[in-house]
Amino acid sequence: PAMADSRFTAPTAAEAELLLLQKQALVEEEEAKAKRELLTHFLQEKLSREEQSSKWGLHKVHTAWRSAQRKAKDQELRQDIEILSQTFTRVMDCKDGVIEALVRELEEAEEQQNRALRSHLHLTDQLLHLQRCRLGYLEEGFNARVDALKAEFEAERCGISGGEGEW
Repeated sequence: PAMADSRFTAPTAAEAELLLLQKQALVEEEEAKAKRELLTHFLQEKLSREEQSSKWGLHKVHTAWRSAQRKAKDQELRQDIEILSQTFTRVMDCKDGVIEALVRELEEAEEQQNRALRSHLHLTDQLLHLQRCRLGYLEEGFNARVDALKAEFEAERCGISGGEGEW
């Protein structure tokens, strides 16, 4: 029994070796666990950096894409403005031509109206002169008839006054 007690108290070489191996295995396992945790932490940080880098790269790509789209739209709008400007210039030239033609037609119409008015006034003057001449002839004829009637009346009156006794 004393030996049995010492057995329990003093480990044997095999037990010591087994304990040592267990301790080493435990240490190795803890080291492996620490390495895994360190590796996991490292990979998580790397993943986070990659995600940030990916976001930043995506932002750069979106910015470059928007810039390219803006440039394309800018060029398209400038071409549209140039086309509209040329169209506007053509339309304005056309309208200016129409306005000039209308001004010429208006001037010609005014000139024609002035000629027609002068002709009308001239013809009115001729008609007025003709009517005055006609009125003069009618007045002369009227006066001649009045004179003839007066003379006839006087002749009858004289004939009546001279032959008063006959009645």
